[in-house]
Amino acid sequence: MFKGVLLGFMAFAAYAFSDAFVKSLRGSLPAYEAVFFGAALGLTALPFIKGADDRWHEALRAQRPGLWLVRALASAVGSIAAVVAFTALPMAEAFALIFLLPIFVTVLSVLVLKEAVGWRRWSAVVAGFVGVLVVLRPGFRALGIGHLAAIVCGLSGAVSMIALRLSGPHEKRITLYSAGMIGSLLVAGLLMLADFRWPDLVQWGLLLGYGLLAALASVLLMLATQKAPANHVAPTQYSQMLWAVLLGYVLFHDRLDWPMAIGIAIILGAGLFTFVREEQVTRWWQRIRML
Repeated sequence: MFKGVLLGFMAFAAYAFSDAFVKSLRGSLPAYEAVFFGAALGLTALPFIKGADDRWHEALRAQRPGLWLVRALASAVGSIAAVVAFTALPMAEAFALIFLLPIFVTVLSVLVLKEAVGWRRWSAVVAGFVGVLVVLRPGFRALGIGHLAAIVCGLSGAVSMIALRLSGPHEKRITLYSAGMIGSLLVAGLLMLADFRWPDLVQWGLLLGYGLLAALASVLLMLATQKAPANHVAPTQYSQMLWAVLLGYVLFHDRLDWPMAIGIAIILGAGLFTFVREEQVTRWWQRIRML
């Protein structure tokens, strides 16, 4: 159990450093291009993700093709939106808005899966959106494309999670992982053709850090869920916020004011509460393969 949770913390640390690498590009390459190369490098994790009984062609052959396609498109949109958000916003602010994901999952569970949601989880949803208002403070500060991109990233992640909940019990691990990588590769590859820029040596280094660290994180997360229940591993993703604050301060000289810190705390609290209630009420962590 302890090893699994520790691997979860290591995985999300790797994800946070991956995001720091792509933020270090500072928009010098189009977001589509960064996502394309990141996805291409993410495919290096496939040999480690592949189970003993998996076959290579199952990366593209899904039992439920429609859900595979939804997950692929949602992952592509979410990855592009994440790069835009991290480029435009302080890391902690971007993560705070992206961490609306579990709140969006609860809402989509009602709309799509017709699940019953009690007043406690609805209270967490309301609290999460109050936290967003505190962070954004519309009318009191300038809002931009980065804020929209971060929210779109969280919503895309929730759509991907709902698709995973529906398809997880029927798909191989390699199929679930490859959906996100191949979807991002194809969508970002098409979009970058209109404005392709060949990376220089420094940009290649940052792209390598972005893609390879994300691939490493995926492998670590898979190992974590093999050694501990997924519902114990999942909350470790909130450690990304600590990394975001630290990396943002050290590398990018980000500063958080008190209203933003309070809003972030509200969003994180609502998200963590939602994770706990989802597991207690629906036990959906036990019905999916988390990657």
